[in-house]
Amino acid sequence: MKREKVLGVDFGGVISDRVADNSDTSFFAGRFLETPMVDGAMDALFRLVNGPFEGRVHVISKAGPKIQERTRLWMNHHQFTDRTGISEANVHFCRERRDKAPICKRLAVTHFVDDRLDVLGYLETVPVKLLFCARIGDTRDHPAPLPTGITRVIGWAEAEAALTS
Repeated sequence: MKREKVLGVDFGGVISDRVADNSDTSFFAGRFLETPMVDGAMDALFRLVNGPFEGRVHVISKAGPKIQERTRLWMNHHQFTDRTGISEANVHFCRERRDKAPICKRLAVTHFVDDRLDVLGYLETVPVKLLFCARIGDTRDHPAPLPTGITRVIGWAEAEAALTS
């Protein structure tokens, strides 16, 4: 029997953008609601929720209590649920990056998108792992070539194509 596709997506750097212009809009600063979303994230997630993943899309993010609250406020401010179809019940938090692995196992995640290579390394039960770069040149500490089983994607157009192929 074929396993149902379940998508897990990181939040910071994959849905909400990392601010590179020195403006004070990061989630650690006072103007966190102004933190922009990654180009194409909302539309791609909407299509994935309503297409191949049939509602089985989860946001899985490492955050302490303060950043969890800010993440939920940001999602509300940007009408995240309405714009993506991802319900609040499908937003999960953990305190350590490695703790995304048991969440993925519990949710039977088959595909995961994260901007951190170390996180993808923990996800032994996830068959499809995408290393997300928001834009060309955004490779930070990513080695080339990548470890087996991990595919680098640049932007949401590439991520969506990889997730629907």
